[in-house]
Amino acid sequence: MTVTPDRHTPTAAASATSTASAPAEDARPAQDAPGIIDRFVNANRAYAVDFRDGGMDARPVQKVTVVACMDARLDLFAALGLELGDAHVIRNAGGVVTDDTIRSLTISQRALGTRSIALIHHTGCGLLGLTEDFRHELELEVGQRPQWAVESFVDLDGDVRQSMQRVRTSPFLLHTDDVRGFVFDVHTGLLREIQ
Repeated sequence: MTVTPDRHTPTAAASATSTASAPAEDARPAQDAPGIIDRFVNANRAYAVDFRDGGMDARPVQKVTVVACMDARLDLFAALGLELGDAHVIRNAGGVVTDDTIRSLTISQRALGTRSIALIHHTGCGLLGLTEDFRHELELEVGQRPQWAVESFVDLDGDVRQSMQRVRTSPFLLHTDDVRGFVFDVHTGLLREIQ
């Protein structure tokens, strides 16, 4: 069940060095430090001070939905030149098209007027090499087999094609003529289109 991230991981020696040189106040017990969600709440309060309702409609201005991986390295708005209100963004592990993705795409199209779909996978994805054994291990651990599939893959381009096919053949979607798939390179920031 091990996932190897595509990023530099400090060595034990480097971690020990950085810990040794850290200020004493950082040595306090973890329970005294604010958690990440507390930081979100504080950041939101600061954000709300200058927030002004722009009067945007719930319908995306560019009439597009982006389906992408949840990987934290993907800044989709910056990478695609999107502004707030331009697009629906659906993210999940791997950016794969699952039943729930089809559900969201159907609502996006039928209720909120989108017409185009961009599917984006990326290099160094955590699902590459993960197997359905993940579900078996979960079942052994918690005593219940997950109803969902892991949707792991070994062929990145092939999985993008499979996702495009799932979208194009869904009976629930109104617009399947403008569906395009890409692989985002986490090292260069470039998209590579999959045919």
